[in-house]
Amino acid sequence: MPVSEDGGPVVGEDGLARCPWGLSTPDYVAYHDHEWGRPVHGDDALFERVCLEAFQSGLSWITILRRRETFRAAFKGFEIDAVASFTDVDRERLLADPGIIRNRAKVDASIANAVAARALRDEGGLDALVWSFAPDPATRPAPRTVAEVPAITPESKALAKALKSHGFRFVGPTTAHALMQACGLVNDHLAGCFAR
Repeated sequence: MPVSEDGGPVVGEDGLARCPWGLSTPDYVAYHDHEWGRPVHGDDALFERVCLEAFQSGLSWITILRRRETFRAAFKGFEIDAVASFTDVDRERLLADPGIIRNRAKVDASIANAVAARALRDEGGLDALVWSFAPDPATRPAPRTVAEVPAITPESKALAKALKSHGFRFVGPTTAHALMQACGLVNDHLAGCFAR
């Protein structure tokens, strides 16, 4: 990963300053520049991110990013109703799919999370729940270095607790914070990063 001397943004060959991780591979450049930290709304879109963040647990994000289209195909576009209706046949199909992460606990969690997300519709939906934990941006100064970017925050702890109370799995505080970063609830692009 490119690193500046002070841990701050790094200027790429295109002259743009980015968070250091955003320059490590072409896949990361595209993800950093066009997706990470941008607001994501919609129950199905947020359900996809919850699932992918859970699959990422213990792995590098690039592993998931490079398999994202295969995940989307395997999980029927992450349509909540479709995944909530998965049967044991679907579960075995997923566990045999070499294009995704074949972890039984994570596959089972994704199906259970779809059921939980579907049940949330009576309470406003997954979008409303997740976004209710977005902190006031004025209370979060821009991090200057990678070392200043938190892995867990009070809001991510609260979001994880709320998701678990609704039956979600694989949604601890670190995973919840990664979700908040990826979906734009918090802006953890470094000060000086062009994407901030």
